[in-house]
Amino acid sequence: MVRGKTIFLKVVVILIGIIIFALSIFWLPWIANESVKVAPEYAYLHYPVLIGLYVTTIPFFFALYQALRLLKYIDKNSVFSTSSVIALKNIKYCAMMISILYVMGSILLVTLNALHPGIGLVGIIIIFSSLVIAVFSAVLQTLLEGAIDIKLENDLTV
Repeated sequence: MVRGKTIFLKVVVILIGIIIFALSIFWLPWIANESVKVAPEYAYLHYPVLIGLYVTTIPFFFALYQALRLLKYIDKNSVFSTSSVIALKNIKYCAMMISILYVMGSILLVTLNALHPGIGLVGIIIIFSSLVIAVFSAVLQTLLEGAIDIKLENDLTV
């Protein structure tokens, strides 16, 4: 039963990765070119913003990889291990990195007076959703560390 659930989650994680990869390759350059046509006064931001968005995909894909590793540990019944804690810690750091990069990008665009309200709203949604993921991962990491400690104590007393 658990294996079926983890297979579903693995498929979802892989689909998310494929969709974001495809959007990064095809849609993002197209929308950047269209925005330059619509607002040529911001053409100097074309490549810096595009590069900034591509930089944020690095921690995103690393976090997806860590999620797949965590699901593999669940399949092998080795959830209560330091490897799982490390995977959760890496997911937490990736989510925090995404939030930090978007905050820095938003600050840069605000100082250049180039932050469109719609783009700012999307940025705020990404920042807060990444922060929620970071906090959730931190809570799970703490709970897992406590469970590992209890398991070790129980193994030593038997």
